[in-house]
Amino acid sequence: MAGAYFDGYRRAVVVLYDLEDDVESAYQSLTTAFDAMAKAAMVWRVNAGGEIRNLAAWKRNAGAAYLVERKHAALSYALPSIFKSNITPPSMQVGKETLYFLPDVILVLEGNKFGAVGYDKLSIRWEESRHIEAESVPSDARIVGQTWLHPNENGDPDRRFANNRQIPICLYESIHLTSTNGLNELLQISVLGRAAPFADAAQKLAGSIGSSQALSLPQL
Repeated sequence: MAGAYFDGYRRAVVVLYDLEDDVESAYQSLTTAFDAMAKAAMVWRVNAGGEIRNLAAWKRNAGAAYLVERKHAALSYALPSIFKSNITPPSMQVGKETLYFLPDVILVLEGNKFGAVGYDKLSIRWEESRHIEAESVPSDARIVGQTWLHPNENGDPDRRFANNRQIPICLYESIHLTSTNGLNELLQISVLGRAAPFADAAQKLAGSIGSSQALSLPQL
């Protein structure tokens, strides 16, 4: 399915793909599902989270029971600079890591270190998640409620806070990507229904290529 060699002149790994029909079809489904995720108005990478344990913090944070720290995640098509190929794969820039979804393996780049995750080792789980949105609301987000920026326990606004305004509660989709060899990324997407097609396509791709056919990457 793939051939790789080291081009010493260009200091690059060259990977050339000649996909069988079933693998090509499964990979096309993966890229189509990826495109749907990339079209979401916002995609975030959740960096950290924590439970709110006291009333003062609860009031300061719009009555949220749980806080998350998140940053924008970039979804595009790209290859790492050291790689040359006849295919440009979907990529996710999530924090310090960038994931490249090649036809036979997920290449993981962090700094100048590479790792790889086989599709048969990838797990994708998702769920709807309510998020109190103190920032601007994405254009495709579903608003399911309102709360005050600084509420009382009974739901009324706390008048001791100046500029205490109502803010929306949005329904987002949380997507958790993990693997048996250490991948652990949590994404949040502003629109629902994008994770299931991507997970299904990744599973079908794993079945099409088989674990024994995954690309053996040369040493860099």
